[in-house]
Amino acid sequence: MIRDFGVHRRSGEQETEHCQRLEICEVGHRLYQRGYVVACEGNLSVRLDAERILLTPSGACKGDLTPQDLLVTDLSGAVLSGAGQPSSEMQMHLLYYRSRPDVQAICHAHPPTATGFAVAGRALEEAILPEVVIALGKVPLAPYGTPGTWELCAVLEPLVSKHDAILLENHGVVTCGKNLRIAYYHMETVEQCARVLLTAESLGRPRLLPRVEVQKLIAARSRYGVMVRDDRVELHLASESADDSFTPTRQERESFVEESLRKKHALNAEPGTPPMHGWSGVTNSKSSRTRLKRRMSPYYK
Repeated sequence: MIRDFGVHRRSGEQETEHCQRLEICEVGHRLYQRGYVVACEGNLSVRLDAERILLTPSGACKGDLTPQDLLVTDLSGAVLSGAGQPSSEMQMHLLYYRSRPDVQAICHAHPPTATGFAVAGRALEEAILPEVVIALGKVPLAPYGTPGTWELCAVLEPLVSKHDAILLENHGVVTCGKNLRIAYYHMETVEQCARVLLTAESLGRPRLLPRVEVQKLIAARSRYGVMVRDDRVELHLASESADDSFTPTRQERESFVEESLRKKHALNAEPGTPPMHGWSGVTNSKSSRTRLKRRMSPYYK
């Protein structure tokens, strides 16, 4: 009886792993077909149990994946089964699994519009779509870290505990979920949000949702089956009221920066006037304008 129980348990585990292998291949094919990855880009993984993960190999086209291509590793990255080398981004996946017990799957890809925002140094923090506010909250931008290294993990670590989707500067997007399908859907949501925001900006001023509406959407997450701890809630950039739901144009932002610099330069030029805190020695130069723009981030975009 004990031996039979063990056989049935192993059989069930093997069946579950086989289904997860098929799902990784299906999602890989979707990523490739939608243009979210090309050539051998991107990587996927799922948590098999408390000690093992199943992930894509290095150098494999996600559009050609087969179940036999995938590898099983432990949480230290040691390969337990499968041929070849695990994805070069394995450490990024392990960071999620070690940091968040609720995460069961990771999806990393390079969807073109969202990656364009990452290359431009822009997070997706504007409250423009209720669906994005509910499903993901803010989508922050992680500073650049060399792909496949601990440097990337170091810049991601402060963000993974609070966000299910993160832009990677000059790199791409990483999403997570309680299963691989949800992690993939998060990737679709990020790309759709980026497309809509880019289109809205090309047409003029994106109208931001009022802050009170954002708070109502966050409060309604449980009604939509989105469970988020209170310590993971971060408000979007939003308008203060329905009558003030707009975003300044780039020209207006640049004018504001130039005017601020002129006033600062004039103030520092007055004899006996102490410099403003944190701005000692700043002059109205190209480098000072650049520094001020950086300090104004994320308001200057």
